[in-house]
Amino acid sequence: MTTRFLMIVGLLGLAACETVEGAGQTVENTGELIQEESNEVQY
Repeated sequence: MTTRFLMIVGLLGLAACETVEGAGQTVENTGELIQEESNEVQY
């Protein structure tokens, strides 16, 4: 369920980008968010 949600959010973010650079930034931000959430769960 969580994976599906993250995939949908990622796709919506990519759809909102108008350039390749914007898409890369969106992917980077999404990755950082996932990493932060993962770190919070671990501790």
